[in-house]
Amino acid sequence: MSIKNVVIVGGVAGGASTAARLRRLSEDVNIIMLERGPYVSFANCGLPYYVGNVIKERDALELMTPELFNERFNFDVRVKHEVISINREEKTVTVKKLENDDEYVLSYDVLVLSPGAKPIIPPIPGLNEVPHFVIRDIPDVEKITKFIEYNKVNHSTVIGGGYIGVEIAENLRERGFDVEIVEMAPQILMPFDFEMAQIAHQEMGFNGVKLHLNERAVGFTKPGEKTIVKLESGDSIETDLLIMAVGVMPDTSLARNAGLDLSARGHIVVDHTMHTSDPNIFAVGDAIQVHNMVLDEPWAVPLAGIANRQGRVAADNIAGVETHCEGVLGTSVLKIFGMIAAATGMNERTLKTKSISYEKIYAHPNNHAGYYPGASSISLKLLFEMPTGKILGVQAIGGSGTEKRIDVIATAMKFGGTVFDLERLELSYAPPFGSAKDPVNMLGFIGSNILRGTMKIWHWHDVDQIREQGGVFLDVRTKEEFDIAHFEGALNISDLELRKKIDLIPRDKPIYINCQVGFRGYLAYRTLIQLGFSEVYNLTGGYKTFEYAQMRPEEFAPMAVDPRVKILEQRLGRPGDDISGQKELKVVNACGLSCPGPLNSMIVGLKDLPEEQFLQVQATDPSFASTIKTYVELNDGIDLISLKKKGDILLATVFKKKAYVDATPTISESEETKKKDKSIRPVGLPILSEITAEDLYAELHSDNPPPIIIDTREKSEWNQGHLKEATLIPLGKLQGEMKKLEQYKQQEIITICHSGSRSYMAGRLLQRAGFEYIRSVQGGMIAWVRAGYKYV
Repeated sequence: MSIKNVVIVGGVAGGASTAARLRRLSEDVNIIMLERGPYVSFANCGLPYYVGNVIKERDALELMTPELFNERFNFDVRVKHEVISINREEKTVTVKKLENDDEYVLSYDVLVLSPGAKPIIPPIPGLNEVPHFVIRDIPDVEKITKFIEYNKVNHSTVIGGGYIGVEIAENLRERGFDVEIVEMAPQILMPFDFEMAQIAHQEMGFNGVKLHLNERAVGFTKPGEKTIVKLESGDSIETDLLIMAVGVMPDTSLARNAGLDLSARGHIVVDHTMHTSDPNIFAVGDAIQVHNMVLDEPWAVPLAGIANRQGRVAADNIAGVETHCEGVLGTSVLKIFGMIAAATGMNERTLKTKSISYEKIYAHPNNHAGYYPGASSISLKLLFEMPTGKILGVQAIGGSGTEKRIDVIATAMKFGGTVFDLERLELSYAPPFGSAKDPVNMLGFIGSNILRGTMKIWHWHDVDQIREQGGVFLDVRTKEEFDIAHFEGALNISDLELRKKIDLIPRDKPIYINCQVGFRGYLAYRTLIQLGFSEVYNLTGGYKTFEYAQMRPEEFAPMAVDPRVKILEQRLGRPGDDISGQKELKVVNACGLSCPGPLNSMIVGLKDLPEEQFLQVQATDPSFASTIKTYVELNDGIDLISLKKKGDILLATVFKKKAYVDATPTISESEETKKKDKSIRPVGLPILSEITAEDLYAELHSDNPPPIIIDTREKSEWNQGHLKEATLIPLGKLQGEMKKLEQYKQQEIITICHSGSRSYMAGRLLQRAGFEYIRSVQGGMIAWVRAGYKYV
């Protein structure tokens, strides 16, 4: 090997792997690695977990010391040495010793650049005047932990909802701090599509992290002990700890000043051997432009695993071993409290900007056999090319084993795999770890069925278009599932009864089938097709995907930790969010019930509960979160001490005080109402009263209709059908909208919900705020529909 001197600028993943691989290939070459920081090889992906005290010892983050590098690999590592310029003609670099500012010059035969990426610090007014932190290296997280140690930190704010932002938010929350994330996009975790990110929104909210989406930080001040974060909406956040995690940019000023070719986004341009535009200079890691294997175009992905592989390729080519870097998929994974989120390839948002014909499918299988204890679902989205079936990307969020499925599909994609390959993969199986039909196989089955023509699909966002075109919604779930939530106007025939009731399904219209996750819908699809129906489609991912897409993070807003949770934990000897099986404490299982079922179940449970005792309600209806918060606020006799999520189940723990009285009594009609006064609006009503669906219909068609009708349901319910005159204000958001309703303080306000409970509680809130004339629709939308009145 003729090359004698190799200088590597930057350590960590790219630089350190280059040096180690090069030494394994050549004992003769002189290797010098220069790192401007105090650590040359550290676990930068573990930094958030050191802040969260999951990794307890700082030394655990330092993977290799300069001394160990020298002993094991015999190369010269110099920390706190910064390369400040490159002379390409003379093949030298100028180095500054940061401890004393002395400078010296080093010659090289080959130069390797591994400068990495640096945090983006946006020019927001006031930022430089308040204490704030970034997360790039060990000194950064040491500053954060010392700040926490020497200051009273109860609240933290993270600007940015990318991977680092989410990870540091989780770890700050695990330390017991209140945490809020400010994200300018409509979602966190941009590698995921919105409907998939919704699952992460839910998980963050139920673990106490408040999200400000579609929101920007526009200013910072520190008038006292707390920092004030000013938001574009006009709101503000008082915080003790401010973390900036808005993203990273390539640290390529050295390469730019040396005249190396850079991309439009500032990344160093390299070829497949990791050569830059200078044949004597290589570059690896987060600062370089890479080749996207899916799009066949330049890309940039700052991931440690990719940087390690690039270092190996660079070292091989320096040593004369011809090796190529074929490109990247961008395979990634992160932990979100009790869930795992992983993805590889392209998301749909990116594919829409390209001239690629694609299809997408969803699935929600269990991570292992359902009969084996502890099974949880994995929500998957697969994108593939039409008509070839080539896999373009996949996203998954769920329990243990989620990342395994993404790794399998990433491997298939590396070799140009299609959905047909996923169908045929032989994967390991035992009940604790998987299913005989693995989730990866299931995606292959679904995709192959589409390409072979054995199933046509429709998507969660097609609902309005289908309705406009006169399509028929056929819900093949059970009646109990259907009653919880369904598409407006849908025909409900269980897949088990389909053949018996086939004559109820019109043959002259297109049929759009749905079940909960897609499998029963597929069975129904095949039945209809074979019985002569010509135009049939199945909802991929089922109603569950639709529900995820329609969720608002506000529905899962975190609540403050009540000190009585500790009392409960001490009594049980385990965390207070899991009290199932405790005989001395009452548990109400309301899973499967839609609102107001969980609330009514809780009220019944409270009646028999001794005073000064705890009760836990377990529910699967997302709207129960806002309902119970409002109910507790209206009732001085109970306190909500914990509202969390475990798997798919909401766990609401309440404490019954001595003064408990049910806050939802039947509204007493006034004497004037009982006399059936012929006027549309009976006189002498109390401030809060009921109105029947029939009377409301009469008012709406009179010369004096009500000025405003407030629908207090959630958006997902609203989308299934509502009065065209109504305004949607979910119960959980009503208090925040009071100022906008000021003009109606002395006018009639009608409130409506699904069955009456939430609209009455909304009336109580309005009454408390000084509104003078509120009427709650008796029986809610159920009564309106049963009366045969139209809705949209």
